[in-house]
Amino acid sequence: MKHSNVRKGHMLLSILKEKCPDCGKGAVFKKDDNLLEMPVMHEKCVHCQYVFDREPGYFLGAMYLSYAIAVLACGLVFLLLHYGFPDLPLIYTPVLMGVTIVLIAKKNYKLSRIIYIHLFPW
Repeated sequence: MKHSNVRKGHMLLSILKEKCPDCGKGAVFKKDDNLLEMPVMHEKCVHCQYVFDREPGYFLGAMYLSYAIAVLACGLVFLLLHYGFPDLPLIYTPVLMGVTIVLIAKKNYKLSRIIYIHLFPW
């Protein structure tokens, strides 16, 4: 099994910058200009040729991370509304939680895949 060249302290920085889990320099996702398109991963790292494109079904585990990120974001919105705006009508809470999920969906997709690929390197 090949070990990652990214040091443990730099893994979080590599995840947040959406960089390769092996070298920490190449971008995992292609640059996207359209706000409504789903992000597309590079097949390989342009810097170290690390393969991002895994076998079919590899990123199914990233769905659990995506769910956890969405629950965390909704929990934070709930706490903000509950303690920050206690007089706000109750109907706004689920509506704003839904809006939050839609607003973070693209970043959530990318972040969950990058975390997963860093946790389970090839």
